[in-house]
Amino acid sequence: MNLADKIVWITGSARRLGRAMALDLARRGANIVVHYSTSRHEAEVLAREIEAMGRRTLIVQGDQTRVPDIVRIVGEIDAAFGRLDVLINSASNFKRTPIESVTEADWHDSIDVNLKGPTFCALEAAKLIKRGGGGKIINMADWAALRPYRNYLPYLIAKAGVVQLTKILALELAPEIQVNAIGPGPVLLPDGMAPEEMQSILQHVPLGRFGSPQDIVATAAFLLEGSDYITGQVICVDGGRFIANPG
Repeated sequence: MNLADKIVWITGSARRLGRAMALDLARRGANIVVHYSTSRHEAEVLAREIEAMGRRTLIVQGDQTRVPDIVRIVGEIDAAFGRLDVLINSASNFKRTPIESVTEADWHDSIDVNLKGPTFCALEAAKLIKRGGGGKIINMADWAALRPYRNYLPYLIAKAGVVQLTKILALELAPEIQVNAIGPGPVLLPDGMAPEEMQSILQHVPLGRFGSPQDIVATAAFLLEGSDYITGQVICVDGGRFIANPG
């Protein structure tokens, strides 16, 4: 896929990894649908940066756990551009939940944000992508969806669901839409993580360093531009964390 003038919707693109992908894909020629839930200021700043590159933007607000919001957003994209070429499901949360203290609220919070949202964003976006002749969907999973670690039960169940969602969508939406997932490893660590916990994680990364958002951005760019013959796959970008002894 040549990204020049393509329309790319990135959920949660106002901050963190979503923001990094939005800027990179804009540099590659894409027009960006900047989505936010509560980070309005950050979304507006990002849109101005992208427009300064000569690219078009559309800022959309919505709670991706609410299907009516998703349907409205896709309608706004249709009204603004008349098509959609790429969806990147980037918005997520990452909440520590020791197994002895998991609550129903914890469950719904993780499942709704990390699985329900990407599912219905993909289902609605696919209608518009197919109408335009096809395109691509990238989901953000997690390396630990394939081999779990402790204290994140609802989150990891949701991300394991994203892996299966990716495979199902790849089968159901072929051949017009290719669907893949990226499984980040230790790239953007949670704010406030203790230094000793960071060091413990690093000990189990074979490449001996934390990743950067650019590592994920480069993988997304490869899936979009590098090949049109990959679908239903999960690419772990984790410095080898998946294959390491869990400790």
